[in-house]
Amino acid sequence: MPVPAHTRPHPAPVATRLPWWALALPTLAFVALLMLIMNPSDAHAASGDPALAQVVERARQLVAH
Repeated sequence: MPVPAHTRPHPAPVATRLPWWALALPTLAFVALLMLIMNPSDAHAASGDPALAQVVERARQLVAH
């Protein structure tokens, strides 16, 4: 006589809701960093190292084309 196979029940889906700031803050940080990369003259800390500023400017030109 065959023995019935035991199957695990599928777990119920968990509905989680994120607060608005859990998505807004990382998005805002990403946009702010992207803006600094695209316009390095606004990043005052980068002006102390001209080599770094030149690399960032060259990367910006490559992305723009």
